[in-house]
Amino acid sequence: MSIQQIEQAIAQLPAAERETLESRLLARRCGLDALNEKEQSELLASLDEAEREIDEGRTFSGDQLRQAVRSWLGK
Repeated sequence: MSIQQIEQAIAQLPAAERETLESRLLARRCGLDALNEKEQSELLASLDEAEREIDEGRTFSGDQLRQAVRSWLGK
């Protein structure tokens, strides 16, 4: 199949199936499919917390962000 044929087939999918496919491709592209269930759960919880902090207007300095990233990476 050509890329054009694949794109046409995707365009014909129902919206829910297209969204599922897009999510799978994005996860694959970002390496998220390599995470186990616990790691995925922890990542989603972390993203939810970050979103709450943004909604609350909480901000961080560059140094605070660097320190946070180091802690996330275990360094």
